[in-house]
Amino acid sequence: MKHVGKMVNNGAKIAVVYRTLPGDSGSALVVGTGSLPDSWHDSLMSLIQDVSGQQANELADILSVRKFPDGTTMLESLHVNGHLKKVPTSGVMMTPSSNAQVLLSELNQLIAENKGVSVDQLAITDGVNPNPRTKKSADLSNPVTIKEDVTKTTSSSVNAESAVVEEELSPTQMRSRADALFKQAQMLRKQADAIDPPKPKSKKIVEKAE
Repeated sequence: MKHVGKMVNNGAKIAVVYRTLPGDSGSALVVGTGSLPDSWHDSLMSLIQDVSGQQANELADILSVRKFPDGTTMLESLHVNGHLKKVPTSGVMMTPSSNAQVLLSELNQLIAENKGVSVDQLAITDGVNPNPRTKKSADLSNPVTIKEDVTKTTSSSVNAESAVVEEELSPTQMRSRADALFKQAQMLRKQADAIDPPKPKSKKIVEKAE
Protein backbone atom coordinates (compact mmCIF):
# COMPACT_ATOMS: atom_id res chain seq x y z
CA MET A 1 0.00 0.00 0.00
CA LYS A 2 1.38 3.39 -1.02
CA HIS A 3 2.05 6.35 1.30
CA VAL A 4 2.54 4.33 4.51
CA GLY A 5 5.69 3.55 6.45
CA LYS A 6 7.45 3.82 9.79
CA MET A 7 10.32 5.74 11.35
CA VAL A 8 13.58 3.79 11.31
CA ASN A 9 14.67 4.90 14.78
CA ASN A 10 11.54 4.03 16.76
CA GLY A 11 9.10 2.20 14.49
CA ALA A 12 6.43 4.91 14.77
CA LYS A 13 3.80 4.47 12.06
CA ILE A 14 3.51 7.36 9.62
CA ALA A 15 1.81 8.44 6.41
CA VAL A 16 4.08 10.18 3.90
CA VAL A 17 2.41 13.38 2.72
CA TYR A 18 5.29 14.53 0.46
CA ARG A 19 8.13 12.16 -0.50
CA THR A 20 10.46 15.13 -1.05
CA LEU A 21 10.41 18.88 -0.43
CA PRO A 22 11.22 21.74 -2.83
CA GLY A 23 14.89 22.65 -2.45
CA ASP A 24 15.41 19.83 0.06
CA SER A 25 15.09 16.45 -1.69
CA GLY A 26 16.66 14.72 1.31
CA SER A 27 13.64 15.55 3.46
CA ALA A 28 10.02 14.42 3.43
CA LEU A 29 6.83 15.62 5.08
CA VAL A 30 5.03 13.01 7.16
CA VAL A 31 2.23 12.69 9.69
CA GLY A 32 2.42 10.36 12.67
CA THR A 33 -0.81 8.37 12.49
CA GLY A 34 -0.65 7.27 16.11
CA SER A 35 -0.93 10.84 17.42
CA LEU A 36 -4.11 11.72 15.51
CA PRO A 37 -7.59 11.90 17.05
CA ASP A 38 -9.49 8.69 16.37
CA SER A 39 -11.86 10.23 13.83
CA TRP A 40 -8.98 11.83 11.93
CA HIS A 41 -6.94 8.63 12.03
CA ASP A 42 -9.78 6.52 10.67
CA SER A 43 -10.61 9.04 7.94
CA LEU A 44 -6.96 9.33 6.89
CA MET A 45 -6.34 5.58 6.75
CA SER A 46 -9.62 5.02 4.91
CA LEU A 47 -8.58 7.59 2.30
CA ILE A 48 -5.11 6.07 1.90
CA GLN A 49 -6.61 2.62 1.35
CA ASP A 50 -9.16 3.97 -1.12
CA VAL A 51 -8.49 3.73 -4.85
CA SER A 52 -8.20 7.52 -5.09
CA GLY A 53 -5.57 7.55 -2.35
CA GLN A 54 -3.55 4.77 -3.96
CA GLN A 55 -3.69 6.45 -7.37
CA ALA A 56 -2.47 9.80 -6.01
CA ASN A 57 1.17 10.49 -6.89
CA GLU A 58 1.63 12.29 -3.56
CA LEU A 59 -0.74 11.84 -0.62
CA ALA A 60 -0.96 15.64 -0.32
CA ASP A 61 -2.67 15.74 -3.73
CA ILE A 62 -5.75 14.05 -2.32
CA LEU A 63 -5.50 15.46 1.22
CA SER A 64 -5.78 18.98 -0.18
CA VAL A 65 -9.30 18.29 -1.53
CA ARG A 66 -10.75 15.87 1.04
CA LYS A 67 -12.28 16.76 4.41
CA PHE A 68 -12.29 15.28 7.90
CA PRO A 69 -15.66 14.44 9.54
CA ASP A 70 -15.64 17.89 11.20
CA GLY A 71 -15.72 19.50 7.74
CA THR A 72 -12.15 20.84 7.72
CA THR A 73 -9.79 20.22 4.81
CA MET A 74 -7.41 17.41 5.73
CA LEU A 75 -4.10 18.89 4.57
CA GLU A 76 -4.74 22.33 6.06
CA SER A 77 -5.98 20.90 9.36
CA LEU A 78 -2.95 18.62 9.73
CA HIS A 79 -0.69 21.61 9.08
CA VAL A 80 -2.49 24.07 11.38
CA ASN A 81 -2.58 21.56 14.24
CA GLY A 82 1.13 20.73 13.98
CA HIS A 83 0.80 17.15 12.76
CA LEU A 84 3.00 17.61 9.68
CA LYS A 85 6.66 16.85 10.44
CA LYS A 86 9.77 17.32 8.34
CA VAL A 87 12.04 14.24 8.52
CA PRO A 88 15.07 12.92 6.57
CA THR A 89 14.10 10.47 3.82
CA SER A 90 16.90 8.19 5.04
CA GLY A 91 15.04 7.86 8.34
CA VAL A 92 11.76 6.64 6.79
CA MET A 93 11.11 3.00 5.96
CA MET A 94 8.27 2.55 3.48
CA THR A 95 6.15 -0.58 4.01
CA PRO A 96 4.17 -1.16 0.80
CA SER A 97 3.31 -4.69 1.96
CA SER A 98 3.72 -6.92 5.00
CA ASN A 99 6.79 -8.62 3.52
CA ALA A 100 8.42 -5.70 1.72
CA GLN A 101 10.11 -2.54 2.94
CA VAL A 102 12.46 0.03 1.45
CA LEU A 103 14.05 3.26 2.66
CA LEU A 104 12.27 6.32 1.27
CA SER A 105 15.63 7.75 0.16
CA GLU A 106 16.26 4.65 -1.96
CA LEU A 107 12.67 4.57 -3.22
CA ASN A 108 12.96 8.20 -4.36
CA GLN A 109 16.19 7.35 -6.19
CA LEU A 110 14.55 4.43 -7.99
CA ILE A 111 11.50 6.49 -8.93
CA ALA A 112 13.75 9.28 -10.24
CA GLU A 113 15.76 6.82 -12.32
CA ASN A 114 12.59 5.29 -13.77
CA LYS A 115 11.34 8.76 -14.72
CA GLY A 116 14.71 9.84 -16.09
CA VAL A 117 15.03 12.79 -13.70
CA SER A 118 17.11 13.68 -10.65
CA VAL A 119 15.83 13.22 -7.10
CA ASP A 120 15.77 17.02 -6.75
CA GLN A 121 13.26 17.16 -9.62
CA LEU A 122 10.85 14.88 -7.77
CA ALA A 123 10.06 17.63 -5.25
CA ILE A 124 6.47 18.79 -5.58
CA THR A 125 6.08 22.44 -6.59
CA ASP A 126 2.83 22.28 -8.58
CA GLY A 127 -0.07 23.91 -6.81
CA VAL A 128 2.08 26.14 -4.60
CA ASN A 129 0.66 29.63 -4.73
CA PRO A 130 3.45 32.21 -5.15
CA ASN A 131 1.19 35.02 -3.94
CA PRO A 132 2.56 36.06 -0.50
CA ARG A 133 -0.91 37.09 0.61
CA THR A 134 -2.01 33.42 0.60
CA LYS A 135 0.43 32.52 3.35
CA LYS A 136 -1.12 29.23 4.41
CA SER A 137 -0.79 27.74 0.93
CA ALA A 138 2.85 28.75 0.69
CA ASP A 139 3.66 27.53 4.20
CA LEU A 140 2.68 23.96 3.38
CA SER A 141 5.63 23.63 1.00
CA ASN A 142 8.15 25.74 2.90
CA PRO A 143 10.55 23.59 4.95
CA VAL A 144 11.39 26.54 7.20
CA THR A 145 7.85 26.72 8.60
CA ILE A 146 7.47 23.01 9.29
CA LYS A 147 8.06 21.88 12.88
CA GLU A 148 11.07 19.58 13.24
CA ASP A 149 10.52 15.86 13.66
CA VAL A 150 9.50 14.88 17.21
CA THR A 151 11.03 11.43 16.68
CA LYS A 152 14.42 13.14 17.17
CA THR A 153 16.51 11.45 14.49
CA THR A 154 20.03 12.47 15.48
CA SER A 155 22.52 14.04 13.09
CA SER A 156 25.08 11.45 14.14
CA SER A 157 22.89 8.61 12.86
CA VAL A 158 22.39 10.40 9.55
CA ASN A 159 26.13 11.03 9.25
CA ALA A 160 26.80 7.37 10.00
CA GLU A 161 24.48 6.35 7.19
CA SER A 162 26.27 8.73 4.82
CA ALA A 163 29.61 7.27 5.80
CA VAL A 164 28.42 3.76 4.97
CA VAL A 165 27.27 4.87 1.54
CA GLU A 166 30.52 6.66 0.79
CA GLU A 167 32.68 3.75 2.01
CA GLU A 168 34.21 1.67 -0.79
CA LEU A 169 32.23 -1.55 -1.15
CA SER A 170 33.69 -5.02 -1.62
CA PRO A 171 32.50 -7.18 -4.56
CA THR A 172 30.36 -9.22 -2.14
CA GLN A 173 28.75 -6.05 -0.76
CA MET A 174 28.18 -4.76 -4.29
CA ARG A 175 26.38 -7.98 -5.25
CA SER A 176 24.30 -7.85 -2.08
CA ARG A 177 23.31 -4.23 -2.74
CA ALA A 178 22.55 -5.03 -6.39
CA ASP A 179 20.27 -7.89 -5.30
CA ALA A 180 18.47 -5.58 -2.87
CA LEU A 181 17.99 -2.90 -5.52
CA PHE A 182 16.71 -5.51 -7.97
CA LYS A 183 14.10 -6.68 -5.46
CA GLN A 184 13.08 -3.05 -4.81
CA ALA A 185 12.81 -2.45 -8.56
CA GLN A 186 10.54 -5.49 -8.88
CA MET A 187 8.41 -4.17 -6.02
CA LEU A 188 8.07 -0.77 -7.72
CA ARG A 189 7.16 -2.46 -10.99
CA LYS A 190 4.37 -4.40 -9.25
CA GLN A 191 3.08 -1.18 -7.64
CA ALA A 192 3.12 0.61 -10.99
CA ASP A 193 1.33 -2.27 -12.72
CA ALA A 194 -1.29 -2.34 -9.95
CA ILE A 195 -2.01 1.37 -10.41
CA ASP A 196 -1.71 1.42 -14.21
CA PRO A 197 -2.01 -2.14 -15.56
CA PRO A 198 -0.01 -2.69 -18.77
CA LYS A 199 -2.03 -3.30 -21.91
CA PRO A 200 -2.26 -7.00 -22.78
CA LYS A 201 -0.25 -8.00 -25.80
CA SER A 202 -2.39 -9.02 -28.74
CA LYS A 203 -2.02 -12.67 -29.69
CA LYS A 204 -1.18 -13.41 -33.27
CA ILE A 205 -3.29 -16.17 -34.80
CA VAL A 206 -1.24 -18.39 -37.06
CA GLU A 207 -3.30 -20.26 -39.62
CA LYS A 208 -2.09 -23.68 -40.47
CA ALA A 209 -1.80 -24.41 -44.14
CA GLU A 210 -3.78 -27.43 -45.21
